[in-house]
Amino acid sequence: MISNFNLQPEVLENEISKLIPLKDKHFDALFEAASDPLIWEQNPVKNRHEKEAFKTFFDIIITKGSFLIFDKQTNEIMGTTSFYDYSSEKSSVAIGYTFITRKFWGGPYNKSNKKLMIDYAFQHVDSILFHVGAENFRSQKAVLKLGAEKINDVMFSVNGVDMPYFEYELKK
Repeated sequence: MISNFNLQPEVLENEISKLIPLKDKHFDALFEAASDPLIWEQNPVKNRHEKEAFKTFFDIIITKGSFLIFDKQTNEIMGTTSFYDYSSEKSSVAIGYTFITRKFWGGPYNKSNKKLMIDYAFQHVDSILFHVGAENFRSQKAVLKLGAEKINDVMFSVNGVDMPYFEYELKK
């Protein structure tokens, strides 16, 4: 599959969600959304609700194909998500670095956001990967609900510390 995969298209939207490219100017508003400690309680980096830790996260995601997620009805910031690790050889891309605020947990929101990204990605690749912290049970369940299967146990260095993650794959 020959493809010109733009990891950050101008906008992805449906009736529930609107994803726009993440920019430096979004830091303060996104940090405000991220400042709830309960969002990060199962994440390998539990202090991302603190400004300095969130800045480290933001500095990483701003270099990826990242999006600011809005509730389409209210224009409220829901969170962020990213494309990363695109491989034309393997015809794959990863989706991650995602969080949504607790107001949008449960309901159709995560599935809506991921569907936008998955539908777009499958125009360009055959496989989508998700990397989820080994203790992040909420995200593991969400990824399984999308139809992805666990394929690997991997270690990622997070702030210089090796952390266990699970790798999931969703095939076209």
